[in-house]
Amino acid sequence: MSQFKVNPALLKGEVILEARNISKVYGSTHALKEVNFEIRRGEVTTLFGENGAGKSTLMKILSGVINPSAGEIVLNGENKVFHSATEARDCGISIIHQELNLAPNMNVRDNIFIGREIMKPGGVDYAEEARITRHLMEALEEEIDPLTPVENLRLGQQQIVEIARALSVNSQILIMDEPTSALSAAEVEVLFQVIRDLTSQGVAIVYISHHLEEALEITDRAVVLRDGVMTAYAKRDEINLEWIVRNMVGDHFELGSPPQGYEFGHTTLEVKDLTVKGEAGIKLVDNVSLNVRAGEIVCIYGLMGAGRTELMECVAGRLHQSSGSILLENDDVSSLSISQRIAGGLALVPEDRQRDGLVQTMTVGENLSLASISDFVRGLILSTRREKQLINDGIRNVTVKTAGGEAAIGSLSGGNQQKVVIGKMLATRPKIILLDEPSRGIDIGAKAEVFRLLADNAKKGLAVIYTTSEVGECLSIAHRIVVMSKGRISAIFDSSVTKERIMAASGESLVA
Repeated sequence: MSQFKVNPALLKGEVILEARNISKVYGSTHALKEVNFEIRRGEVTTLFGENGAGKSTLMKILSGVINPSAGEIVLNGENKVFHSATEARDCGISIIHQELNLAPNMNVRDNIFIGREIMKPGGVDYAEEARITRHLMEALEEEIDPLTPVENLRLGQQQIVEIARALSVNSQILIMDEPTSALSAAEVEVLFQVIRDLTSQGVAIVYISHHLEEALEITDRAVVLRDGVMTAYAKRDEINLEWIVRNMVGDHFELGSPPQGYEFGHTTLEVKDLTVKGEAGIKLVDNVSLNVRAGEIVCIYGLMGAGRTELMECVAGRLHQSSGSILLENDDVSSLSISQRIAGGLALVPEDRQRDGLVQTMTVGENLSLASISDFVRGLILSTRREKQLINDGIRNVTVKTAGGEAAIGSLSGGNQQKVVIGKMLATRPKIILLDEPSRGIDIGAKAEVFRLLADNAKKGLAVIYTTSEVGECLSIAHRIVVMSKGRISAIFDSSVTKERIMAASGESLVA
């Protein structure tokens, strides 16, 4: 796929790019401090680190999105200064960003070629663009029509389109920042095969992922950043999961454990015989019954397509059930609107925080208070004093690392953005909170903070349901684990269950 083809037998492992003493300063914040980083031809270099460690900042510098405050970039032996991502791309450096950067109202073909359309006499060669798009989809084993509007795709398919767009650019270096955060296990395997094909052609890959075990499978070399400083470097045969975690966050680290020392209260939510149908009458959720009590934390585990998201969105009112009922403290809320369910004490933290959880043009404070804005309005008057108090309390209660409520939401790391979404919904004073993949795209330290936040609120009587596709997260804070497969509940376990039993119930095999 790359025009920068080399003889991999001769040049594999050759340093193709060096970042020398790279620093980046934002006001008084040092995002990077004299980082030295190498990228080698035909190899996968994996970059580990918590949110805010400087990973994305370093990659944005290497791909021309931002400029360093100090240091230099040497590409193929020549010093380079990139003034834009286009300049870096012209030198063979492409990046797949952590957050999706697609135009939802445009189709797949146009998203892949936006800004670099294929021209012919008379205008854009749409037929050739569609042909290449189909070829890319085939390579990624996705049956997506080039003319499908992106807004009609599920999140995982949108991630595939983002990957396809990067692959459509002939590159000698491809940076992948969280490329699998919304992909199923099968889609990850396809992507890994694509990566192996690219490295066999001499393409250098830089890979960033919070899925640590997954990243270990594909990496050749590993680098760890911590607080903007490179703290560790090793080849694949010198590292394991413990090495990564220790260098990222220190020794004796765990995601959490189910909160104990109290009794569960009354049944807060009861779902009875719930069925949700999709296109052509296909059952996305098939006759599911489930309950959760005050103070209880229930985890719903399943692979992509298991029906987890559809179940959560139906309970929250975003999807309509074909049959069944939803009871909130014995009151049937099945016919209520989303806002009525929120007012009744039911809150949802959606899977896609960028699209569905945050307003990117608003500040941190405005996002935190958005779902509770009616509490501060009397007639046409907004009580800014009471709103500011809620914002300050929210920032403190969910431990958002920010310069203040006036800061732009885009200035926060993924983990802190997720905490803002959770804080926004907690501000509505819910009786139950639903969280769809709450740890998607955030690092292990931020995951622990999110789970600790949920455990603390459960102790205060909040009922919690969260979904995950990472089996390790089931065994963190959940009192009860519900496994879904093909739209149905296939098993229910308590917290003493093993990873192997959970995976077997979901239809997934444990890969050593």
